[in-house]
Amino acid sequence: MLSILIPTYNYDTFSLAQSIHEQAIKANITFEILVYDDASSNWISNNDKINNLEHAKFKLLKQNIGRSAIRNLLANDAKYTWLLFLDADTKIINENFIQVYLNEIKNTSNQIVYGGICYQKDKPNNNQMLRWVYGNKREALSLSNRNKNPYLRFLTLNFLAKKDVFDTIKFNVDIPNLRHEDTLFALDAKKNNINIKHIDNPVLHLGLELSETFLKKSEQALDTLHLFVKQKLIEPQDTALSKYAKSLIKFKLHYLLTVVYWIFKTPIKKHLLKNNPSLILFDFYRLGYYLNLSK
Repeated sequence: MLSILIPTYNYDTFSLAQSIHEQAIKANITFEILVYDDASSNWISNNDKINNLEHAKFKLLKQNIGRSAIRNLLANDAKYTWLLFLDADTKIINENFIQVYLNEIKNTSNQIVYGGICYQKDKPNNNQMLRWVYGNKREALSLSNRNKNPYLRFLTLNFLAKKDVFDTIKFNVDIPNLRHEDTLFALDAKKNNINIKHIDNPVLHLGLELSETFLKKSEQALDTLHLFVKQKLIEPQDTALSKYAKSLIKFKLHYLLTVVYWIFKTPIKKHLLKNNPSLILFDFYRLGYYLNLSK
């Protein structure tokens, strides 16, 4: 009935597998839990305890294949009709988490169901504030806000999909392993008239990165977005940032903004790494970075 699929890399995933296992047993369903490790060097012995759980399997890959490929591999190896994907750095906070998804399975019109994400309410360390602020303001959205743009508000860390639907679109393994695989997956679903339903069944995101790390990954994501737009894998209007950048380029305003970006780049970056980062400045930084690539 249900294959629960968890890709992991250098992360202690046993507690997540154990909690989801308890809920699946309680629900009295046919299930399996597959945890595939993308050639990690840490937490292997602890994650190997997953093999002691009934209907669960931990597998360490011999070489790193990337986020898209490991998800496709998990889906390919899955035995059951429905696939539930969870990221390793999440925590189940709803004691009826599995049951909520089982209720969605009963609705045969559902093809992909996204449960959502939330972040800790308490402020983290000062050097993790940018990731925390961004996550709370831009990712941990209410159900009504997510439904305003269901495809671009989709994240791959907590979603249910029919196996035959996943076989139709899969994750793109030809792209750089630098983010936006979830964007492409959602847009491919849209192109194939596959519905993404949003529900209120979030997981707690645990993997708060250092602000400096998150900023670097954000730059890498912009590199990837620029490449995808250039290769026409993503249309400029598909994301808010690329759409706005296209408008600025159209009216020749990007030259001025790029100059301002270079003048203020260093002080803005320093601000973003402090304990009270402004998302307005973060958006400006990202837009300036993207426009500079477009030169």
